[in-house]
Amino acid sequence: MFTLWGRQHRNCDGIGRREFLRLGGLGLGTLTLADLLQADELPANKGKRPKSVIYVVLSGGISHIDTWDPKPEAPVEYRGEFTTIPTKLPGVRFCDLFPKQASIMDRLAILRGVQSVENDHYLSEVYSGLPRTSGKRPAFGSIVSKLATSQSPLPPYVCLNEATTDQFEFEKPQYVGAGHGPFRPFGDALENLSPVKLADRLEDRRGLLAKMNAFQRGLDKSDAFAGLDRFQSQALQMITSPQVRAAFDLSKESPQTIERYGRGKYTHQTVKHLIYDWEAKRFLMARRLVEAGVRVVTLQCGSWDHHSSPDQHIFESYKLCLPALDHSIHALVTDLEERGLSDDVLVVVLSEFGRTPKLGYPGPGREHWADAGCALFAGGGLKMGQVIGETDTRAEKSTSVRITFQNIMATIYRVLGIDPTIKLPSFTGRPQYILEDPQPVAELV
Repeated sequence: MFTLWGRQHRNCDGIGRREFLRLGGLGLGTLTLADLLQADELPANKGKRPKSVIYVVLSGGISHIDTWDPKPEAPVEYRGEFTTIPTKLPGVRFCDLFPKQASIMDRLAILRGVQSVENDHYLSEVYSGLPRTSGKRPAFGSIVSKLATSQSPLPPYVCLNEATTDQFEFEKPQYVGAGHGPFRPFGDALENLSPVKLADRLEDRRGLLAKMNAFQRGLDKSDAFAGLDRFQSQALQMITSPQVRAAFDLSKESPQTIERYGRGKYTHQTVKHLIYDWEAKRFLMARRLVEAGVRVVTLQCGSWDHHSSPDQHIFESYKLCLPALDHSIHALVTDLEERGLSDDVLVVVLSEFGRTPKLGYPGPGREHWADAGCALFAGGGLKMGQVIGETDTRAEKSTSVRITFQNIMATIYRVLGIDPTIKLPSFTGRPQYILEDPQPVAELV
């Protein structure tokens, strides 16, 4: 057996987060590993390289007005401390701490005025498109695992975050089945992908699987057991495949490429005075995984839970962490393009909400703001080089098209070849739409 342990993190809710995910080598736990690899085959997609998405969540809520939607003409109590710079797209300006993204704005699409239902650190909308009031919905990666084709021995859905409470709660497969939860390459997980050194050990494991197959054939032929032999075979392939192990091996990248994605530490000045490693290597790992055939890679980077008090100075924190984010996004987008993957891989960067345009005191700082946020898109065969949506002169609300997390999720499903109007049986067996509003962002598609 191996166990994947998560670290503790805290947002302003003060809730400690630590959960564990336990998987079996090739004993009873293999049923979970085998199910994890299950993906329905869609004949129409055979012979084509399947599209993938790298989904970057800036958990905690990044300020839209201090990043991709600045208002340099607004009163000082709104516009904040930063200046703005022009981007490669005429008339579009970013925060001056985003020079690398500004230089590739023709290859990006920025969504402004994104509205969320939640106004707290509940990531239901972020990972499913739907708020908590819609019930327990599967993470979108689990739906992709269930419905999309995958020709790779790698799992279709990989989460590059350790199994904290947040991740365990909001990236659950729910009623699509435990086998479609994300694979997390932490703890002993990668060690368990090492080659089986002794042939008799592998034969013992195959023998155990054969006995388990005989056992399951004596059970009722429910959907939970349909095709189990095939998925157990895929589990064996994953454990013994050099391709799988290589995809997770960053030592195969040159020092120059690793440096390109960024590195270092920054002081994160919130209620917790901590020094974080900037998780730049997760961006690089995500690129390696989609290149190898993983359909959905999710990751969180940094902590963006800034508020208003003297010891939570949002601008001092942003001077350190915004350049790191700028560096990693630029590296990921340009690296995918240079490798000929930009049309096949969609990059999405977003938060659960924006931040109050008016500064709070005694700060300076900004609070939660669900009425207007931003999202960044790159690649995926979508229409780049544009800003979609507009907020008012103080970045308080949208003054143009209405963009929600459901629209964002519908766009992602469309790129991945998933029909956003499809229904799946819920826990009660009743068919339920995967989205209540299946309209993608029209300007992107």
